[in-house]
Amino acid sequence: MTPERRIRDHLAFLYGKTEAEALWPRLEARLEAFRRRNPHLREEVPPPEERLTERDAFLITYGDQFQEPGRPLLQTLADFLEHHLAEAISGVHLLPFYPYSSDDGFSVIDYRQVDPRLGTWEDVARLGRRFRLMFDAVINHISRRSAWFQAFLRGEPPYTDYFIVVDPDTDLSMVVRPRALPLLTPVETVHGRRYVWTTFSEDQIDLNYGNPQVLLEIVDLLLFYVERGAEVIRLDAIAYLWKEIGTPCIHLPQTHRVVKLFRAVLDAVAPGVLLITETNVPHEENISYFGDGTDEAQLVYQFPLAPLVVHAFHTGDARRLSAWAATLHTPSPTTTFFNFIASHDGIGVMPARGLLSEAEIQALVDRTLAHGGQVSYKANADGSRSVYELNITLFDILNDPRDPRPEVDVRRFLASQVIMLSLAGVPGIYVHSLFGSRNCHECVARTGRARSINREKFDRATLEARLADPGTLSHQVFRGYRHLLRRRREHPAFHPNSEQRVLSLHPAVFALLRSASDGEDVVLCLVNVSGRSQTVRVEPRQWRLPGTPAWRDLIGGGCYSEEGGAFEVALDAYQAVWLVPA
Repeated sequence: MTPERRIRDHLAFLYGKTEAEALWPRLEARLEAFRRRNPHLREEVPPPEERLTERDAFLITYGDQFQEPGRPLLQTLADFLEHHLAEAISGVHLLPFYPYSSDDGFSVIDYRQVDPRLGTWEDVARLGRRFRLMFDAVINHISRRSAWFQAFLRGEPPYTDYFIVVDPDTDLSMVVRPRALPLLTPVETVHGRRYVWTTFSEDQIDLNYGNPQVLLEIVDLLLFYVERGAEVIRLDAIAYLWKEIGTPCIHLPQTHRVVKLFRAVLDAVAPGVLLITETNVPHEENISYFGDGTDEAQLVYQFPLAPLVVHAFHTGDARRLSAWAATLHTPSPTTTFFNFIASHDGIGVMPARGLLSEAEIQALVDRTLAHGGQVSYKANADGSRSVYELNITLFDILNDPRDPRPEVDVRRFLASQVIMLSLAGVPGIYVHSLFGSRNCHECVARTGRARSINREKFDRATLEARLADPGTLSHQVFRGYRHLLRRRREHPAFHPNSEQRVLSLHPAVFALLRSASDGEDVVLCLVNVSGRSQTVRVEPRQWRLPGTPAWRDLIGGGCYSEEGGAFEVALDAYQAVWLVPA
């Protein structure tokens, strides 16, 4: 079925056949105008299996992450990345860089402008000349200070129907709540007090996709982002997009249809641009956004990975992590996971439910609090609340700030990253992971928000001084991390869709075999998640590994010789190896 036919089917599902027939010419005209302006976006498209490769790794960063006096912040970011990471990463997930009113960018005032404090669209274009760009489409909601919402308050069409107005006496008990905050927010309009739907905060007003004009506005916006250089578009909080009173208002069929419509639009005019869905929910719900493997998002966030990795290092036992990893698959070779352990948000525990017991999740909560972090909660329909997110830097949840042991701490931390870098998919590396950032309690005190603990900004000169000093934690983590990224991109076995098999070698060792499609390039990944030395015996014939007299470690350079059809690998505490035929 052509993308155009798919679009028309999705419109009919969302709005009915009659309305869809009226909408289609308006949308078709937009697509045709876009094609005329951007013919190269349909002509210069690599085959699907080459759109993401082993050379791809995305850095997740704010536009103002690196600061220096007298420079636009995006220019400083570009300078830093070009100087320090040009041979280690391929792409940049630039967290919302638009004018905003709250939530560190996720309450967008104007979707089409660059925050003047950061720079200009030309500064974004400079980043795009060296790195692949992922833009945030924060399209579940918009700032109450936006022109759209201000026009709504004034009663100006067409914006009077851009937002969801609900009688406060309506029974909304079925609605799934990601925050322990009111779902409806009262606002004063020219027509009196109205209650508008606010999933996340009183400053983030949800858009009404039941109004087809809103859908057209957002299609226009996504195409604008493509013209501005986005190769990947992140659909923020997409699970909550469509509201239907009397339902949970999460993962509704209409929401999936909207994502599929976006995919069909891009397939029609810019088939090289990829969609990624951000859904902090249990695993099976999360992967539903792959659709049938050809019609929805090409990437989904791998949310269970973070809590499972932390659990493995907390217990010194990799079996829960290994059992989960052994189940992973995607519905087609054109879909893959976006693997991450740390992000600008906290570590979500909802995706771990069903994978870890309540006692094991509580152990992670206790560890977070003991290591100086905080815990965020969500509201339940019965009025209770549940743990939603652990607010702490990844370095500090893995390592106790009260008992620093730099050599062990760095090794443990980098071992956690080796797990992420080894798994099938594309790595997403939060900028603070590059430097082993510690909890920023001053940031929390300044903003009053728990998530700020993991959002400290860097003075460039101060950071680069630390990176130049071999005695600092920042230097040791950054040096080790960059080495891993450089080694990883050299091997086709790390292609996002190359085969992976989880091996059962030892309870404390996460063991993964990656194999390139040609069968020639293989990497055996071993990570000791415990604080004790462990020895594993590898029998290559049992795992159909290539016959070779020796294996070489890409990370540390050590060699292991086969004798009698097997070899042993002695792993120090928290040691990780990537073994290839020597």
